[in-house]
Amino acid sequence: MKVTVNHIGDVQFSMRTRSHTLYTDQPAENGGWDEAMTPPEIFLSAIGACAAFYAVAYLKKKGLPYEGTEVEISAEKLTSPARLGEIRIVVHTPSELTPEHQAGVDDSVHHCVLHNTLTHPPKVTVEVGTPLVVSV
Repeated sequence: MKVTVNHIGDVQFSMRTRSHTLYTDQPAENGGWDEAMTPPEIFLSAIGACAAFYAVAYLKKKGLPYEGTEVEISAEKLTSPARLGEIRIVVHTPSELTPEHQAGVDDSVHHCVLHNTLTHPPKVTVEVGTPLVVSV
């Protein structure tokens, strides 16, 4: 899996993978134009989408209503070092679930690739490469 991130102006960046592009920006108070989500918002969005995918997969497998499932995800911003603290995921299903199916949805969300990545942190390496050659 590979994503390429390019600076496109001020504090804005594009992120490309396969045939898809996302953009990030910062709020005005942080020097941006507020034209796109911030990287931490995209991070939370990715976790939420992953959780939603697994929750819906469970509901489909059990023959339960799934259309309209909604996931809310929130986190507190911490400092020293700057990071996100406790992440809270709330899954709203389109119909009332029995305790058994509530537990099933909860368990399925815990199998999300991003959830597993957070609970089993990967090694992160950083390399500073050679300057890019920009053609004029």
